[in-house]
Parts: sequence; structure tokens; C-alpha cells
Amino acid sequence: MVDPSSLFRLDGRVAILTGASSGIGVRFAEVLAGAGAKVVLAARRIDRLEELVTRLPGEGHMSIACNLAAPADIESLVAAALDRYDRIDILVNNAGISEQQPAEIEPMESFRRVLEVNLVGAFALTQQVARGMLQHGGGVVVNVGSILGMVGTGQIPQAGYTASKGGLINLTRELAAQWARKGIRVNAVCPGWFSTEMTTELFAAETGQRWIRRNAPMGRAGELHELDGALLFLASDASSYVTGAVLPVDGGWTAI
Repeated sequence: MVDPSSLFRLDGRVAILTGASSGIGVRFAEVLAGAGAKVVLAARRIDRLEELVTRLPGEGHMSIACNLAAPADIESLVAAALDRYDRIDILVNNAGISEQQPAEIEPMESFRRVLEVNLVGAFALTQQVARGMLQHGGGVVVNVGSILGMVGTGQIPQAGYTASKGGLINLTRELAAQWARKGIRVNAVCPGWFSTEMTTELFAAETGQRWIRRNAPMGRAGELHELDGALLFLASDASSYVTGAVLPVDGGWTAI
């Protein structure tokens, strides 16, 4: 009989993680490394990545500066990972930016910039990684979406961000359908409200915290460790018959 806990192990697998310099990205790096993966940390702030590498459990991790809006950076990231490990087993598209402005005044430059990183960059990286995965018989892609790609709020105006995450969610389904018989599984985890660098202003204000408590069915925001299980489930063999899934981790926010 298979030990159920072994299904969640990632021993020896190579995982690229974008947006690894803060918040959810730091937590995900720790979780992937703790499960036995060799983690390639990617983000723009290389100093933070280099410090994080020294703290991760296990060995064989590396850090690479990467701006997902720059095609050359994406090519360099994939090339460096393949040069060192000869394969990529897992890709976690976690990088994202947000610019909050009412839709009627949001500059098109801002809208395009958010989509370029959150959606276009994620697709460009996935495309390059998938080519290698197909040659090696498969792999796993986990896209980090958001509940704001599933529902609107109106009270936190960020049309570019919501559009990018909505696009990423349906891109997840499309890529899953295209690659299902080729060995690549593609799924998405959609966090609700968590205290991160991106949500600093919301959590700093008591009105913001009250808004979350009032509207979340569980009556509170999430703790970062509450995303661990969702990530490990989607990244590991525990979800071997799951592809095209969108998993909200939101305290019931999208259920009402």
C-alpha cells in the first residue's frame, strides 16, 4: 500500500518559482524546498533571492534575477535552469503586480504593464518551460491566480489586475486541455485575502481588516501557511488525475 504522505513529496524534482522575493513567493519557496524539490528562485530583487537561498532546507537551490516583462530575462531563466539541472519538473507562476486606480482614469500604459507581467509573462515562461517538459515526458504547472480573477469587488479598483488574473485562470484551463495527453498537468490556486507586500495598505487599516472579516464567510483573512496544502497537492503526485482545476483558498469568499 502506498504511504499517502509520500504522494506529496517532491524529492529531487526541479521547480522554478517566480515572484519568490516576498510574501506568498517566500512561503512557497520554503514549502517546495521542504518537500524535497530543488528550487530555482526568480524575481527582480536578486538580493532578496540570494538571502532566501541560504535559508531554504535542502541543497541545490539557485536564484536568478528575472523581469517577466523582458523576454530576454525569461529565456535566460529557462536556459540557466536547464544548464544546471537538465530538466524542469515544476513551474509555479507566482509573480504578479497590481496598480489600483478607478477604471475610468486608469492609464492604458498601466493596464498593459500589469497584463504584460501577470498574464503575457506567465504564458511566455510556461511556453518555454513546457517545451522541455514535453521532451522529458511531462511536468506540472501551477498558476497562482486570485479570487479577483473569479469575482469582482468594486471597492478595490484594479481592472488590470483582475483582467490579468481572469485571463490566467482560463489560460490554465486551455493549456490543461491542450497538454492533458502529453503529460503536462496545469492547475491554478487562487488565494483570497492574505497579508503580503501587495496588500499592505489593506491590512494596515482597521477598516480594511473589518471589511475582510465582514465579507469572508469564515470571518477572517488567511494565514500564509494555509496555502501550503493547496500548493503541494497541485505540484505533487497527490493530484496526478487533476488538471485544469481552479482551487480557491479564500475562506469561502467565492462561495457566496
